[in-house]
Parts: sequence; structure tokens; C-alpha cells
Amino acid sequence: MLASLEGAVTAAVLTLTALGLSLVFGVMRVVNVAHGEFYMLGAVLAWFVATSLGGHPAVGFLAALVVAPVVVGLIAAAADMTILKRVEYDPERTIVVTIGLLYIIQQVTLMTYGPEARPVQEPFNSRILLPLLDWSGGWPKVYFPTGWGAPSTTSYKLFVIAAAAVVVIGVWLMMTRTKIGLVMRATQLDGEMAQVFGIPVERVYALVFGIGAALAALGAVLVVPIQQAHYLMGQDPLLLSFIVVIIGGLGSLPGTVVAAVLIGMSDGIISVFFDPTLAKILATVLVALVLVFRPQGLFGARAA
Repeated sequence: MLASLEGAVTAAVLTLTALGLSLVFGVMRVVNVAHGEFYMLGAVLAWFVATSLGGHPAVGFLAALVVAPVVVGLIAAAADMTILKRVEYDPERTIVVTIGLLYIIQQVTLMTYGPEARPVQEPFNSRILLPLLDWSGGWPKVYFPTGWGAPSTTSYKLFVIAAAAVVVIGVWLMMTRTKIGLVMRATQLDGEMAQVFGIPVERVYALVFGIGAALAALGAVLVVPIQQAHYLMGQDPLLLSFIVVIIGGLGSLPGTVVAAVLIGMSDGIISVFFDPTLAKILATVLVALVLVFRPQGLFGARAA
């Protein structure tokens, strides 16, 4: 039960991060190698905002929850308009320039933030006992063990899972029920035809790139009270996000969510009982199997 909850927290954060990467690829057809650094930047900004404000930890955390994704989204949108636009969103050149952007963000953060890993205090952290099943009477009976060693979790970890679910539903509603979502889907289907009908495709690209980075930053803000903000913390989320997007299907939002839950749960559970490296190895093997037997991913459309 405890391992499952740890896996659910990992899956919740990974879903937000991978969702941003999938959205960018789905609409823009570009691979953002700097996506993990936007995640890291969100965590660092969360630490800065949370420690700059006094009072109750919840005040700084709520401010970081708003400020960090917005600032990271604006930085990403500016990078799109000044860099990606100039290379005309060419797939090969986009990979090169986002690798350069990765190192720029990483080194600027190192020079300004430093190499230390710094924590952010949880806004709330109540201990919640986990139920167990008693099979001794023939029929299962739920009970809550007490005392030292009783399985438990924290209210904040449950909040992370619930918050990620709300954001995923919000992204789905935006893509399917709003005008901006309709514009994004039109741009995704045929950018040139969308431009003919008066859709400002370049502005849509900047918005999508900003939203994708903001989702990664939001995931980092949620996880930084559990982990710590560090200038190298974007590497694992980038790797896992690529794994999720490949397994789920490039540009498929439902596939991204399903794959993120699958990979996140397995990563969290395996990391509790075994070496965390084993989880990465198994995920990489799963990617290889998907690429061999279903190259378009579990939910991706087969190429015509």
C-alpha cells in the first residue's frame, strides 16, 4: 500500500511533466530537449519564492505554485519567439538549439543559484494512517494499525496526487472544450491550412511551448517539498518524459497519461523495494519493445 502511494506520487508529477512534452510535440512537431531544465527552473524558482516570503509555509508555497509556472512559461515562450522561430521549427535544428538552451539554463542556474540542493517546506504535512486488510476471520476486514511502524503517508502527498489529477482534467477540457484548444488542434492537424484561415500559427506555437514548460514547472513545484531543488534535477524527468511519450504515442494526450501512470507507478514501487536504477532499466527495455512491436506507441496513430 505504501509503495503504491509512493508510485502514485511519482506518476502524478511525471504525468504533468510528460504532458507538457507531449503537447509541444503534438502541436509543434518539435522535440524539446530542454524540457527537463524548465522542470528544474520551476523547482529553483519555487525555492526562491517560498523562502523570500515570510509567514506560514503555505503562503510561500501557494505563491510559488502560481509564480514559478507563469515565469517559466513566459521564459519558454520568449525562447520560442527568439530561437525556435528563427530556425523555422526544423526538427533537426530544433534539437540542436534546445540542447544549447539546456546548457544555458543549467549553467545560468548554477552561477546564480549555486550547486547546493535546497528544500522547500511543505505547506501542510499531517500524518495519515493507511488501512490494512485482516483475513484471519475468513472475510477481509479493514482496520487501521496504530503504534510505531504503522504504515502511513502524509496529507501533502495526497494533495500532490489530487492536484495533478485536477490539472490533467483541466488540460483535457482546454483542448476539447475551448476555442484556444480548437485552434491548437487545427494547428496540429495542418499548420499551413490553419494559417490560411487566419490562425496566427507562430503565436500558437509560442503559447503551446510556454504551456508545455509551465506544466513541467508545475510538476516541479509540487515535488520540491518532497525532494530538493538542485540545478541538475532535470535529467531524470526528461528521460522519463521521453519514455512516457514514446510508449504512449507521440502527441497523444490520453496515451501520455496512461503511460505516465504505468511508468510512474512502476518506478515508484520498484524504487521502494529495489535499486531505483532498475526501474530506469526496465522502462528503457519497455521502450525498446514498443519501438519494435508498435512503433507509433500504444495510443499513437499508425502512419499512412
